[in-house]
Amino acid sequence: MTGDRTGDSKRDPQQDPRQVPAPFAAALASLRERRLRGEVRLAEIPGPTRVAPYSVALEGEVAEPGGEDVATGRFVVLHDPEGQETWQGTFRVVTLVRASLEPELAADPLLADVAWTWVTESLGAAGVDALAIGGTVTRVLSQSYGALDATPDAVDLEIRASWTPTDTDLGVHLAVWGDLMATAGGLPPLPDGVASLAARSGGRGHPRPGSRPHTVGP
Repeated sequence: MTGDRTGDSKRDPQQDPRQVPAPFAAALASLRERRLRGEVRLAEIPGPTRVAPYSVALEGEVAEPGGEDVATGRFVVLHDPEGQETWQGTFRVVTLVRASLEPELAADPLLADVAWTWVTESLGAAGVDALAIGGTVTRVLSQSYGALDATPDAVDLEIRASWTPTDTDLGVHLAVWGDLMATAGGLPPLPDGVASLAARSGGRGHPRPGSRPHTVGP
């Protein structure tokens, strides 16, 4: 992952990495060095082009031990050296998590509240100091009819959360997102004292169009 400058269609693809702001370069290095739990697969995707001068984005999938994907998501880091008022800082982490849940959970009035606590508790458990935390939780119940009547009902959960880091150690924020995907996918937390394995790229299936293996770093 190169951490391209965004919003500049004439940017030289061979731009000297030393032109990247030092704080953003430090953030990229922390992402590159972070190791996630083994069920998480990552691939790079194009970052936003109009939100901030610099961005980097990852797409993730979480697979259960049997190999089936149980959650997907997206992790985006935005950097504006001049800062943005709504961010309360120069960086912004933007995350997305999607997972399918048991149909009986659709009627649970506390589902959204519980899902949001996954975000706040994951940040708290990691000791992350974040500002301006916000987001939404959406659930969609899909029911099939006619020729698809035999298809089981499904509940799709979507969690969108963003926050402002207070330093450039963004590797821990990446790990929070990975743990959030694993929680939404129903995987148990890693036992205390068990080290996370390196994140896997590729694996079952293939990266989506426009993506490439996780290679964080300028």
